[in-house]
Amino acid sequence: MNSPVYVLGTGLSHNGSAVLLKDGRVCVAIEKERLSRIKHDGGNDNLAIQYCLDAEGIGLKDISLVVQCANFDIPDRNKYKGTRLFTAEKDLKIVDISHHLAHAYSAVGTCSFSECAVMVIDGCGSPLDQFLKLHPEQEQFISPEMRNEIQMVCEKDSFYHFDGQKLTPLIKDFSIMAKKSESLFSLPTTQHSIGGFYASVSHYVFGDMDDVGKLMGLAPFGNSRIYNFEAFEFRSGKLFVNEDWKNHFTNPSKDYDYLKNNFDYYANVAKWAQEQVEKAVLKCIHSRLDKFPHKNLCYSGGVALNAVANAKLQDSKIVENIYFEAAAADNGLALGCAFYGWLEYLKMPKVPHDGSTCFGKTYRNSEIEATFNKDENKKHAFKKFSDDNDLVNYCAEKLNQEKTIAWFQSGSEFGPRSLGRRSILAHPGIDNMKDHINRNIKFREDFRPFAPAVLKEKVGEYFLYGRDSPYMILVDKTRPEYIEKLKNVTHHDGSARVQTVEENWNPKFAKLLEAFNKQSGIAVLLNTSLNKKGMPIVETPDEAIHLFEITALDILVIENYVIEK
Repeated sequence: MNSPVYVLGTGLSHNGSAVLLKDGRVCVAIEKERLSRIKHDGGNDNLAIQYCLDAEGIGLKDISLVVQCANFDIPDRNKYKGTRLFTAEKDLKIVDISHHLAHAYSAVGTCSFSECAVMVIDGCGSPLDQFLKLHPEQEQFISPEMRNEIQMVCEKDSFYHFDGQKLTPLIKDFSIMAKKSESLFSLPTTQHSIGGFYASVSHYVFGDMDDVGKLMGLAPFGNSRIYNFEAFEFRSGKLFVNEDWKNHFTNPSKDYDYLKNNFDYYANVAKWAQEQVEKAVLKCIHSRLDKFPHKNLCYSGGVALNAVANAKLQDSKIVENIYFEAAAADNGLALGCAFYGWLEYLKMPKVPHDGSTCFGKTYRNSEIEATFNKDENKKHAFKKFSDDNDLVNYCAEKLNQEKTIAWFQSGSEFGPRSLGRRSILAHPGIDNMKDHINRNIKFREDFRPFAPAVLKEKVGEYFLYGRDSPYMILVDKTRPEYIEKLKNVTHHDGSARVQTVEENWNPKFAKLLEAFNKQSGIAVLLNTSLNKKGMPIVETPDEAIHLFEITALDILVIENYVIEK
């Protein structure tokens, strides 16, 4: 085996990505959309893999093992929606794993637990025939009803035990696919999954599938008490969707103007759906843990990005410790593939993870200056700060003067949330700042909230529950005495999707928060992703300058380089 040992994980479904482990630790990872600039891009994995190889300065010949995963397919090593890089390395070992197993390994590989239970909940995992082809030894976990089903059936939730090295399935639940009909709610997902239900309602409310998480942002404006029916039921320990819920909703949104003209109606639908999901998640996880108790739980799959349901799960105290995986959706499949390769296939010991989810490459000063010196960018006169303290003090002063800052630092985040590496930052309490950013920078719906980033040690001062939430996937409540000072990061119902900032893996962002606290008396900043609606998060300096030019951003900071309008 090569030394060092490199394991490459690649996910080829929507939200494709590639992850490179070096001796059991993530050394680089990227989502394909960040490179192709196509939101939720998947399929052929050449772009993402080449990025990882180039960032590490190695070639395919240096890779010991590749593990891959794709929905509905077992990809050919040479061709998948185009020719693949592996055609040049005939002897490179490639292993395939199923969808939910990849989700599960993405969580256990990055958690701090030496042993735990693992829950995966999403909209649609691997088809049963594909699953059994990859893991024939697990047929015992499939009910005879599902094995004999003539329609396509796919994974919808899975429950595992992790012993520190290996994942063992305990409960596997499958569902038939949703019927393809003229229904308003027909989507390529499973009929009886929480993720499928949520996606269907989001499509009904917004008329698109750009970001199903918007439903969670709309829900606080609604009133669910006008609906007296349930979407889910549990029978014999399994979750089912009551299909008759669809009969109550016959007015799908046509576009955002239509939604705004019928805002209360769609907010009520969103509130009802959000509460249904919360109840279903808690019931599903509680039922699994009642049967197989454990003090530690890892939680992954697309549904695990629902920050409101996550907070309610944490508050239920069903376990002592919960790890919510940062890249819980399909962008995390490659991460799970890589850790499966290291832990299960190569039988190597788990290496402690530092908690970071920022795995992109760092751009050198020479690359940044070369970008600024391009003819089309010379209109921007940049200045460089030689000292980090001077930089953060300058930025803190500008933020306190109501300026918006595009903040580009070190390697980019892996997963859907910007955590201080590719962020738009602003004052949390300036009048009308939230509306300004939604309207003139993000170009998105005005009801959508922004998240507060707060120093970890200060979270309890500003937020009621003081949750440790480094990945921005848990909601809290802003303390009443701080609602006015934090009005741009406090939602309609007083909630806030908090990010707690840790110095050990986010040092410059923590230093900026400290400087802002000294100047403003507030240890909180508005933090949102460095992009606009429909655009993947910025990856390169070129893309950062482009976004700066086409939006109302005031200042762009790339490492220690600054330009202003």
